[in-house]
Amino acid sequence: MDFGLVLQTDPPASGVVETMRRAEGEGFGYGWTFDSHVLWQEPFVIYSQILAATSDMKVGPMVTNPGTRHWTVTASLFATLNDMFGNRTVCGLGRGDSARRVIGQNPVTLATMSEAMHVIKELAEGREVMLDGAPIRIPWVRDGRLEIWMAAYGPKALSCRPPTRTSPAGQWGRCGPRPARPAGIQTTSRSAWPRPPTSAPTWRTSGTSCAGSAGWSATTSPIWWPGTARTARCRTS
Repeated sequence: MDFGLVLQTDPPASGVVETMRRAEGEGFGYGWTFDSHVLWQEPFVIYSQILAATSDMKVGPMVTNPGTRHWTVTASLFATLNDMFGNRTVCGLGRGDSARRVIGQNPVTLATMSEAMHVIKELAEGREVMLDGAPIRIPWVRDGRLEIWMAAYGPKALSCRPPTRTSPAGQWGRCGPRPARPAGIQTTSRSAWPRPPTSAPTWRTSGTSCAGSAGWSATTSPIWWPGTARTARCRTS
């Protein structure tokens, strides 16, 4: 079982870096931060320092969103960090509830998020993708690999089917009734959330499920995500 730690990027950034370094020493394999660039410090600047201070930990946002950064910028950020530190980043992606609302914008739609997941992964791994009717590829990517994890809550989001790389673009991340689970695919994940602020700050966990298909799996890691709704996290292999 993998364990992950999620932090706010509150100043000073050096404290975030040091906490992640110590967490790796205690056996944590994933280091996550929030990504709301107005509420907290810019995480991608800090990721470079975390990766330099650790040796094996995988690092990324829990979660970024496709509405506050251009998808090509996001892909290039991950590809650059992976080129520097050896494919040790993970892209957690959500609709942007905090990052978008704090600047007066609504979270993106599930359809936009699904398309963004496809574009970001393909570009970060060096493949060509169509974006706004034009073929785009990042030519300097070498052997790039990027896991993408989807953060979801609510019945519609939890019904989204993780896509395969060969799925037609229009079916990437379709939502609807879950298909039969393919043999050998693990589809059990965990979520964790705190009790209301008036209660003791203890945590409870709840089993949930997310659809599995070729190339995808669901994390069984107890990665702690403060919130008030059930959350499932699916990732590409």
